[in-house]
Amino acid sequence: MTRKYKVLFLCRENSARSIIAEALLRELAGHRFEAFSAGPEPAARVHPIAAAQLRPGISDLGALSPKSWLEFTGEWAPRMDLVIALDACVAGHHAPLFPGEPSLSHWTFGDPLTGEMPEPERVRLFEKVFWQIVRQVSTFIESPQYAAVPEAAARVDSPACVSDAV
Repeated sequence: MTRKYKVLFLCRENSARSIIAEALLRELAGHRFEAFSAGPEPAARVHPIAAAQLRPGISDLGALSPKSWLEFTGEWAPRMDLVIALDACVAGHHAPLFPGEPSLSHWTFGDPLTGEMPEPERVRLFEKVFWQIVRQVSTFIESPQYAAVPEAAARVDSPACVSDAV
């Protein structure tokens, strides 16, 4: 069995953009990637407009829930290959250190939750951001850099690394 790349998407509340990115990567390339999402101030639930955007094409919406990024910092946490910040406030020096020394990246998308606006306008903004994330995730999946098995998979896991296989 081939090891999958582990990718963690970060966003402040982990209720919209990072949830959308996690769901799309899992749905479109779950055979090559394990997708996760988290944030420093997780919301109580996935934003209903984000869930509505995902509903037509995502097979397991029940697996999606906002999580604290602290769930991914302990020695028991899965070792990420890549952490992608989708929010400027979680990029770079604001994010905690994640085990395994993952590569860090930043994808810029507008926040569909920012500001007061009528509901129809917010829905249109969510739709715009959704399609931007679809394009970015699709480009990411097609990247030759992620076509090969992760380097760590070539190593034989030592007993101390058994928890990495979760």
